Amino acid sequence: MTFILFVAIGLAAGLLAGMFGIGGGVVIVPALMYLAKYAPQTATGTSLAALILPVGALGAWAYYKEGAVRIWPALWMALGLFAGAYFGARFALTLSPLALKRSFAVFLVAVAVRMWFGK
Repeated sequence: MTFILFVAIGLAAGLLAGMFGIGGGVVIVPALMYLAKYAPQTATGTSLAALILPVGALGAWAYYKEGAVRIWPALWMALGLFAGAYFGARFALTLSPLALKRSFAVFLVAVAVRMWFGK
């Protein structure tokens, strides 16, 4: 059952990543917290470990072939992601599981409100 659950989480994240560019934080972390009962820090660390491999490579390639990828901005963002993920992880590990869950919830609500009411 566990194997099937993790493959299903990965499949859902991959489908949503291909459609919306999301996956790790918005799909995998909550799924690991609520379906696999992981602590927030463990869910985040496991999600990042799953994303180490080039999971976005095939999706990015499909978009690239249609002219929908800007290489230099992507490379600069990758540099920021590389450093930001380290410092974000260091900070998250100092928080209690409850504080991290609540911070994540506030972030998701803020994004949802902006998407709903924004232009």
